[in-house]
Amino acid sequence: MASNAELFRALHHGGTPLILPNAWDPVSARIVAEAGFPAVATSSGAVARVLGYDDGQATPAAEMFTAVARIARAVDVPVTADLEAGYGLPPKEFAQRLLETGAVGCNLEDSVGDVLVDPARQADYLAEVRATAGADLVVNARVDTFLSRKRTADAIERGRLYRRAGADCVYPIFAPTDVLPELVAGIGGPINAHAAPDGPTAAELVAAGAIRISYGTSVHKYLMGVLRDLLPRLSRDPA
Repeated sequence: MASNAELFRALHHGGTPLILPNAWDPVSARIVAEAGFPAVATSSGAVARVLGYDDGQATPAAEMFTAVARIARAVDVPVTADLEAGYGLPPKEFAQRLLETGAVGCNLEDSVGDVLVDPARQADYLAEVRATAGADLVVNARVDTFLSRKRTADAIERGRLYRRAGADCVYPIFAPTDVLPELVAGIGGPINAHAAPDGPTAAELVAAGAIRISYGTSVHKYLMGVLRDLLPRLSRDPA
């Protein structure tokens, strides 16, 4: 029987786009799985806010891993965890602790505090995570160049380097939709793109060449907006 990691990795190569509305707790994860999505991705920003922290590696690693473990236990489908830039953990420890949660994948960012990490250093980190976890972890290497207004060429250079280091998928977050075809051709392999309830849509991103679509914090943000709009109605005097 194939492992959950093998099943999740295969979803990046089956020809059908992999759509991942990101969850933040066991309840939201179950809703995603029950809706028929083949895997659950966590959102580090949404999880952080549920736990009472800000996004940006402010969550203690132990609390984040505990939250991921609860989500992984709650569903039968593969779970991949958004774990920011690894919370300062050595790559071997990071991989071991992640595998202990039951998750079979991770996002790892190449910026800390809005500063891009040296790409060679990031590639070394990814390579050690891959060496420690072997085939038991699907590594999604996030490329943050478009957060820093860097050139597309830099995103391609980083993406190719991370692929050679063992990343299964490359995630140039917030890349403009019209740039995605160039990134797909230049980086090679599966490309993850970022969708949101108010756009860009998954269909637009898939048409541009992305195979994996995730929503980051946008679903949680959207639902919190619905809650804010609801609360004034609940406080009105029924008389």
